[in-house]
Amino acid sequence: MEQIRRILIVGGGSAGWMAAALLAKLFQGLYQITLIESEEIGTIGVGEATIPAIKKYNDLLGLDENDFLRRTQGTFKLGIQFVDWLRQGSSYIHGFGVIGQDLGWLRCHQYWLKMHGLGRASDFAAYSINTAAALEDKFRRADPKMAESPIGHIANAFHFDASLYAKFLRGFAEERGVIRREGKVVDVALRTDGFVESVTMADGEALEADLFVDCSGFRGLLIEQAMATGYEEWTQWLPCDRAIAVPCARSAAFTPYTRATARSAGWQWRIPLQHRTGNGHVYSSRYVDDAEAERVLLADLDGEQLAEPNRIRFVTGKRRRTWNRNCVAIGLAAGFLEPLESTSLHLIQSAIIRMVRLLPDARFDPATIAEFNRQTDFEYERVRDFIILHYKATERSDTPFWRYCRDMEVPDTLRRKIDLFAANGRIFREDEELFAEESWIQVLLGQGVIPRGYDPLVDIKSEAQIGQYLGNIERVIRKCVDLMPTHADYVARTCPA
Repeated sequence: MEQIRRILIVGGGSAGWMAAALLAKLFQGLYQITLIESEEIGTIGVGEATIPAIKKYNDLLGLDENDFLRRTQGTFKLGIQFVDWLRQGSSYIHGFGVIGQDLGWLRCHQYWLKMHGLGRASDFAAYSINTAAALEDKFRRADPKMAESPIGHIANAFHFDASLYAKFLRGFAEERGVIRREGKVVDVALRTDGFVESVTMADGEALEADLFVDCSGFRGLLIEQAMATGYEEWTQWLPCDRAIAVPCARSAAFTPYTRATARSAGWQWRIPLQHRTGNGHVYSSRYVDDAEAERVLLADLDGEQLAEPNRIRFVTGKRRRTWNRNCVAIGLAAGFLEPLESTSLHLIQSAIIRMVRLLPDARFDPATIAEFNRQTDFEYERVRDFIILHYKATERSDTPFWRYCRDMEVPDTLRRKIDLFAANGRIFREDEELFAEESWIQVLLGQGVIPRGYDPLVDIKSEAQIGQYLGNIERVIRKCVDLMPTHADYVARTCPA
């Protein structure tokens, strides 16, 4: 069996250097890994907010977490707050990790549904340590020795500067033998069978490889411009097509969560880092012009504007095949889903790990490629559905944008989930889809999908027993949160940049 020997990564940024770092770490010199990057070509810099799965990637690299946070101006993240999504004036948090504690066969929310219907339940946020702590700007890491306490089940992700993360990973990769080639790719040569043979640099040098990894961003230099793979648009469900990003000075509101605030034709993000706050406005150009979108963003900054706005145009969707022959597209070259649930870096990470698990020999067996594409399609489609849910399940009708979102048809895969939950609060995670049942439960309830009933097994317990069960969860979480330090104090003590 002839093995591949040379891997060429086209493009740097988060996608390119995440791929280079993990390949170099895992394969320890088995392959010659080269990364092409041009200082003249800027990067989008997506992914300043993450989900807990990023910890798996960092662990695979063997990174020291505090050192990583210091180098990237990082902070901790317990979840995402959604403001004005259900209706103007509404707010809820999608917190990571567990909700309460299961009782017998059932999840905590089933008992909450019964008591909520009787008017005898607290706000749902009181039953998750992540959400309860986030609302008070408290944080501490989980303690694995306290498995019987909510402290043992805190789940966190991070906020960090994506450009500093890429720089950090570049140093990591180059220390392990990755060769960085400065310059622009001006041509891509294909073999007669459609495989990529080489790329030609602006200085005339042709670089050959066995496996090509396209991290060239939206243009898809190899996967689309050279190989014409095709793109599947999802704009009928996700109509936002532009974004404006701008940093501002760090404010006193040093929150351990990302904030997503619904606007008249899209939404605005707020991501607190140690040295600044990241802000952006994702919007639909059909419903608001660029000047007004920028005005809305700049009028709602926490502090002094630190740079000129970065304007981004995109089309939501994905390549019809993210692995085509001997080319694998990763990051924006593979597809784009707006960062409403902070999935940008995760989709990069999962693609790299999937590529490692299915790394081919020199024959590039079609079955291997087909399995990679099947898993990628499934992941993108389920993340897509979760994001669409935030737009579809709304009571807003104050603007044409929100009326469109409220009334639009949605994919059958999402329709089934909404209908099942609306009937009796049941939700099931399918295969290895990214978002767990707890995530769906919080967003469905937060977006106003209150089930008409609950699981009949709930009635095995008396109302008194259920009240005691829910009250105990709430009291224990309250005590834990009271003892936690503030997020700002925790960062200053453990990982100051």
